[in-house]
Amino acid sequence: MPARHFDRHRARAVRRAAELSQGDVAAEVGVGNSAVANWEAGHTSPDPEKLPAYAAALRSGLDDLFPREGLPDLADLRCDAGIYRYETAEVIGTRSAGPVAGAERGDRRLKDRYVPLLAEKYGVSEVELRRAEDRSLAAAKERESDAAGGASSPEPASERQSGPPGSLAEKITEILQRSYPGPDGPPSDAEMAAEVNARAGAHLIAEGDFEALRTGATETVLPAVLDALADIVGVSRMYFEPDEAVAAQVYEGLRLLAAAKQGAVGRVRARGLGKQGLSPEAMAVINDLVAEMAEKQENVDG
Repeated sequence: MPARHFDRHRARAVRRAAELSQGDVAAEVGVGNSAVANWEAGHTSPDPEKLPAYAAALRSGLDDLFPREGLPDLADLRCDAGIYRYETAEVIGTRSAGPVAGAERGDRRLKDRYVPLLAEKYGVSEVELRRAEDRSLAAAKERESDAAGGASSPEPASERQSGPPGSLAEKITEILQRSYPGPDGPPSDAEMAAEVNARAGAHLIAEGDFEALRTGATETVLPAVLDALADIVGVSRMYFEPDEAVAAQVYEGLRLLAAAKQGAVGRVRARGLGKQGLSPEAMAVINDLVAEMAEKQENVDG
């Protein structure tokens, strides 16, 4: 599970900058003063279910203060809603949280009647919930394969994905975290908004607007914004379109190139896309890019 990163030093710095005491934060999060003190001292870490309230208490965005690498699975969505697993029994109207626990482990899918109830409680769409469920199932299969001694993927575990992103928010998150991060990690919403405006030559989007796109709060965006964004991150404009087959092709190329950049593949092959697989022409382009990247890296190392 791509859990959110908790940086105690940053949390303490943000609290002090906001002129809040540990007691102030503890009261808003619903814990004792000693809990916040222990978090900041590094003795313990907050439960992932506490992070939304913790970020709110520090007057910060959840993604900004406690970033997460990768797209969320079912447990991530629940934690981001500040809900403990046992509390989901009341949400779906069952005696126990067994159905949710099983889905989070990837043992089985949620029954259809549970999906709208959980989606509403988590503050996401039913489509987003099902995609997170797919990631939980894919992670479980990967664990089973590893345990059985199956063939390992040529990619690092951090680079494995259950499939191409679907929503506009997922596509933006994927491209920023996988293929466009700088030495300090993915750029901030403010940095991306500024780059989009600079590339477009006009003020098209503000920091808050870009955050809304990245988090899925809105999918309404000017075409010129997506044109500029595609130009900035170096992908086809079609990647951001609803056509999932096209997005899958772009995604596969990005995934293979990212693996090549880390030395995980040499001569790459298209796989896992079935009838929407990359064409020989597209694969030739990717192979040329891989070779070019390898040559540049050799020159740097040399």
